[in-house]
Amino acid sequence: MLTIPRLAHLTPNWFAIVMGTGIIAVATSSLPVNLPGRRGIAITFWLLATVLLAVLVTAFVVHWVRHTEHARDYARSATMFPFYGALPMAVLTVGAGTAAVGSTVISPGIAFGIAGTLWAIGTAAGLVTCAVMGMRLRVVADRGTPTPAWLMPVVPPMVSAATGAALVNHLPAGWPRVAMLAGCYALFTLALVFALVIAMLVGREFGERGLPPLQALPTMWIPLGIVGQSVAAANLLGTAAEHAVDHGVADTLHVFGLAYGLLMGTVMIVALTAVSLVTARAFRQGLTFTMSWWSFTFPVGACAVGMGAFGVAGDFDIPRALSAGLLCALVVAWCVVAVHTAHRVRTRALPAPA
Repeated sequence: MLTIPRLAHLTPNWFAIVMGTGIIAVATSSLPVNLPGRRGIAITFWLLATVLLAVLVTAFVVHWVRHTEHARDYARSATMFPFYGALPMAVLTVGAGTAAVGSTVISPGIAFGIAGTLWAIGTAAGLVTCAVMGMRLRVVADRGTPTPAWLMPVVPPMVSAATGAALVNHLPAGWPRVAMLAGCYALFTLALVFALVIAMLVGREFGERGLPPLQALPTMWIPLGIVGQSVAAANLLGTAAEHAVDHGVADTLHVFGLAYGLLMGTVMIVALTAVSLVTARAFRQGLTFTMSWWSFTFPVGACAVGMGAFGVAGDFDIPRALSAGLLCALVVAWCVVAVHTAHRVRTRALPAPA
């Protein structure tokens, strides 16, 4: 039963829970290393993410219907709006899990039909958040102070590019596959351009004013999400191209994916090391739990998926090992953050979605 008053201040960052949960299913199912119990883990987290998405979507419908002014205030807020990017990414992540994991549990035809529908919904919603963020970037007075969270509304098209690769081969041969592949590369380019612009703004802000406040430091993990997803997209699309376009074009796209993976994989390792050191220092300084801790989950999962896709595309052992290590770190982080979240909901320190 929905507790309506508690939904008055429900914020979009709750969808980060679905993202962080669903990415475990996706990363586990795509892991290029055999680990015991991986199928059971993947199914469990896919089902949990699906249930969480259903609960949150229902809660947000009630939130917008019963508390419209609060909802509009959050959507207008320069601080809160970026987290609306979590909604399409949650949908896309569950869709990707349905294709990768659900197809082993239910009829593949039904699973890929659901996955395709979720991909279309998530992609459309992601283009909306990306467009709105783009318009806000043009109005300096309204956009607020640049933070890593600004990447949230522009990451969804990159997630669409990465997850859309799995759907290419399930379309009829010929122009449908070519159109899907071209569309995914367009989404890849769109997200990458916006991300670079925002990264420069955030980098300049850090250079002038230093790192974010202590409790906001976990958001520094957010940029790793688009780095990991972009490596995954470049290599998964390069692989999917083999079944969509002629060999010459497919080979070129495959090489592009490997080159991009090598470059951004290096950036990923450096960035992971840097934010891990910053986070360790933050914990020593007294970092306490907030919903921003979910930033420790999806970005790490995206990096695991990216390294796995790069390792498979190039038949490289080191990226495969890194993928497994990142997945293990992701599961540990998820357990810690989920326990803290459940405790805060139980003690009513957070507005629960139900």
